[in-house]
Amino acid sequence: MGKLERICISIPSDLLGEFDEAVREVGYPNRSKAVQDAMRSFLAELKASKMMRGPVRGVIVMIYAHRKPGLVQEILEVQHEHEELVRATMHIHLSEEECLEVIATSGDASEIRELAETLRVKKGIKALKVVVL
Repeated sequence: MGKLERICISIPSDLLGEFDEAVREVGYPNRSKAVQDAMRSFLAELKASKMMRGPVRGVIVMIYAHRKPGLVQEILEVQHEHEELVRATMHIHLSEEECLEVIATSGDASEIRELAETLRVKKGIKALKVVVL
């Protein structure tokens, strides 16, 4: 392991509370170890997705804060910009604050990855997962 670095991040209190509860349930000795494992998992998933090539079919599943000003419009615009990949969408209201969107996709793996990453970085997207078959 390399030199340790200290960082400061901002996290919504409800997310931190849920994370701390998971840290206790799993039995991590501290938050830092859990964050390190989460980062490694994220990086492994990203590397695996970059290895996909050629035509694929799958879904992009995301949970987002639908009350975030302008976010729904941004999501729709991104989908329209990639209309050659988007085959269908399903929108589910999870709560007063959150919606689940499932986007069925078909096309080149790199283009689907680009679509997913364009959505992932939008403020208000709480979780995003790509599943390809």
